[in-house]
Amino acid sequence: MAVIGLIAAVVQWLLTHWWVLVLAAVVAVAIGVFWYQRAKQRAEWERVRAAALRLRIAELDELDHRAFEFAVRDLMRRDGCEAEQLGGAGDNACDVRAVDPAGRVWAIQCKHRRDGDQGSAVGVGVLQQVNGTARQIHGADVAVVLTNGRFSSKAIPWGKQHRIHLVDRRVLSEWASGSRPLWDLLDRIPPSRRPSALS
Repeated sequence: MAVIGLIAAVVQWLLTHWWVLVLAAVVAVAIGVFWYQRAKQRAEWERVRAAALRLRIAELDELDHRAFEFAVRDLMRRDGCEAEQLGGAGDNACDVRAVDPAGRVWAIQCKHRRDGDQGSAVGVGVLQQVNGTARQIHGADVAVVLTNGRFSSKAIPWGKQHRIHLVDRRVLSEWASGSRPLWDLLDRIPPSRRPSALS
């Protein structure tokens, strides 16, 4: 009963002092506008930062494997893709999934080597995992294994035979430096899903 009386008293007070409600509404709108403008500005800063993203291979070498995956995601975004980092437990051999401006779906498995091309070579086993999941699970048009290191001598022909694109240290370095988008650096990329998208 006391609660109902208190609520009635507050309502009566607000009806008498209606300007308090108006003031509260104005403050709420002002705060909303402020946060909207901040979010819009942050999004614009992110777009500008992504467009200007240039990474040296030495910078990529210094990353840990998770930061390396996010760097690859950001490079795909820089080139106009919608990209997300998936790496972790249960990623089904896809650390970065992206859709490029031509509508092609990319499944990228990242293999970071702390010692660069002096580290262990990426072998056929990794490619086999990607071959079993990229198209079937992730719906990829383009399956990629990407490393800041090198591939084994058996992995290179195996990748060509099974349409797995291999991005080694040299190609990664050229791409990360901002020369051209990744699809311009690889052979045998499927045609655009959106014929008018790039015209």
